[in-house]
Amino acid sequence: MKQKVDIAYGRGRIPLLADDGLADWRVIRPFNETALPDPAEEFRRVCASPENCAPLRTFVPPSAKVVIVTADGTRPVPNRQLIPWLLEELPVPVEQVTVLLGTGTHRPNTDAELAEMFGTDTVGRVKVINHDAFDPAANATVGTTEKGEPVSLAKIYVEADVRILVGFIEPHFFAGFSGGAKAVIPGIASIDTIGLIHRAELIAHPDCTWGVLEGNPMRREIDAMAAMCEPHFLVNVTLNLQKEISAIFAGHWRNAHQVGCTHVKQHSMAKVDRKFPLVITSNSGYPLDQNLYQTVKGISAAARIVEDGGTIIVASECSDGIPAHGKFAQLMRIGSTPREIVDWALSQKKTELDQWQAQTLASILQKASVKMFCQMPRAELEAMKLEKIEDLQKSVDQILSGLSDKRVAVLPDGPLTIPYLAG
Repeated sequence: MKQKVDIAYGRGRIPLLADDGLADWRVIRPFNETALPDPAEEFRRVCASPENCAPLRTFVPPSAKVVIVTADGTRPVPNRQLIPWLLEELPVPVEQVTVLLGTGTHRPNTDAELAEMFGTDTVGRVKVINHDAFDPAANATVGTTEKGEPVSLAKIYVEADVRILVGFIEPHFFAGFSGGAKAVIPGIASIDTIGLIHRAELIAHPDCTWGVLEGNPMRREIDAMAAMCEPHFLVNVTLNLQKEISAIFAGHWRNAHQVGCTHVKQHSMAKVDRKFPLVITSNSGYPLDQNLYQTVKGISAAARIVEDGGTIIVASECSDGIPAHGKFAQLMRIGSTPREIVDWALSQKKTELDQWQAQTLASILQKASVKMFCQMPRAELEAMKLEKIEDLQKSVDQILSGLSDKRVAVLPDGPLTIPYLAG
């Protein structure tokens, strides 16, 4: 029997023919939740009856300066819906509201991108600004870690009367799950603070991984830093495969997030009984597959179930290249082997920009080869210690022909479903 598996790629999908006569295929998909029939009404309901928190309308004074933190353009947060709904819910003039994009170490979003993310009407009504992690004047110290390191966040956030976090929840390869306090750390933190939670020993820690909150030292540090300048309210959503809102969680920034994470874990993690010599994945399509840096997430999801010495094939458009900003490209060129990158990362006393992503990818490359179907030039990929393929189907068939163990796992939506080994 033959089945067509559509792999998320850019703004569409590309077909892969899975022939049972050639291999034993395991297609691992997320449970596709039904979209909320009336998400606006559900939003109003959860804001009026939030988790462990007073209703939003009841504690925001009319004179308050409000900052809403949401993700940048690399995340599919449905801001076209959520921000207008929040503006309706807030009992303050729109002139007193600022939407702050949690860019972390990413480049600023352009005006055209902002219009796409929020809609021209919203951009015309409310101030939307990019966070700048690299400008000391734009950030303010809010406390120190147990080791005495200063923690700095966006000054406009620190000085706000009301701080609201907006985001969406999915499994995350370091922090367990996205959403929650990740909007603050690393979203609107200074570059030095971002480095603190991306230290090499944390990246290498076995509990800093997909789907783990309890006992995850990175998540523990993220929450401790966010508590130094506490958010007043949180709105997090989950999305189905069509990127429609499937659930909304609101209230206290920890409690509402934990409820959402429990929901996501039930729908987005899949158990397998053994590893595979070949794993095919994506990076869940646009907007997450815009560049190679983000694509490490899809590769990391596949790496959980690939055999040592096996192969990962990832389909990721990478329309924005590596990208050009940041140090990821520079760090992936360290030495001639992935081991040299890992050794370098572990030897650093201070975290370099993008060190965490290079360390993660290099660690995977120590145990498996990674081949990419993407828009990037071959020479550019090879400089990143990766291989380029021109034809997804042909490459899969060729690899299968050389395998004695012909078991294949396919993650058509990449890190939207996180596989894990039983036991």
